[in-house]
Amino acid sequence: MSTYKEIAGTDIEVLSSDPANPVEGQVWYNSTSNVVKGLINNVNGSWATATSMNNNRNFLATAGADNTSVLAFGGSPTSFVESYNGTSWTSETNLTTTRNGLVGFGESSTSALAVGGEAPPGVVANTESWNGSAWTELNDLNTGKVQFAGTNGPQTAGLVFGGLDPASTATATTESWNGTSWTEVNDLNTARREMGGAGVQNSALCFGPASPNVCESWNGTSWTEVADLNTGRETPGGGGFSNTDVLAFGGNAGGATGENEKWNGTAWTVTPVSMNTGRYKMGTNGSTSSALAAGGTPNVATVEEYDAGLQTLTFTDS
Repeated sequence: MSTYKEIAGTDIEVLSSDPANPVEGQVWYNSTSNVVKGLINNVNGSWATATSMNNNRNFLATAGADNTSVLAFGGSPTSFVESYNGTSWTSETNLTTTRNGLVGFGESSTSALAVGGEAPPGVVANTESWNGSAWTELNDLNTGKVQFAGTNGPQTAGLVFGGLDPASTATATTESWNGTSWTEVNDLNTARREMGGAGVQNSALCFGPASPNVCESWNGTSWTEVADLNTGRETPGGGGFSNTDVLAFGGNAGGATGENEKWNGTAWTVTPVSMNTGRYKMGTNGSTSSALAAGGTPNVATVEEYDAGLQTLTFTDS
């Protein structure tokens, strides 16, 4: 009978703690916790339920490079702000302007930008910056927007596009943020609202909604129409930092869905894993290997974390 070493080329080591830098395929026995563990490449990723926010809400925004340091802000029916450290949520200082349907970007729970949205009874162009303790009003968008989309990335460089303008007209306008002011750049090819967005300032993707189900790629200068989502949907979530590597999840496809699709720069592929709770109008952020979805419709406070890539697995007898 073959041994594990003959099959995998390595021994099953007995260690008092998990190794600091395991390699893919490595298996070890942790003598402290009395379990066998190994490092696997979880290509398709998985969703796990995390600690819920303190407040139910939808049409909110989140910011953060991954699912371990996140800021959630705005939404309906509350404009509360909460920070997440990967374990629990903490209430923070409220936005200066109460609003929903806004866009957020930033790299952590202490560095975020809140853009546009609806502050009933109208659409606003307000931009606010978060430094970990307070919000500061900065230069407004050139055109107020709600039900629009934007990129991930730092609070000093971002892109927002589409949405409804103050006259409730679907727009194709795109604006770029340099950390100080907004500049109008080339429009989307197709005006729309309630779509998803991902990427960064010079490499972005706009996808959905259900009608028109159109996907466009941004190269820093102009938009190019590319392959559509397999399932068109309104207000899906998006993770990713380029226009060639994006995760689209959730949304409204004639009802709340938890379906995942991955974009490789050429085509969308439906993954075999879905969110635990189908939802839309949620706050989303992160990458294709570490993303987060918070709140959404139905009006909930629940949170899910997505993780893919190299992960430590604990073996059980089940």
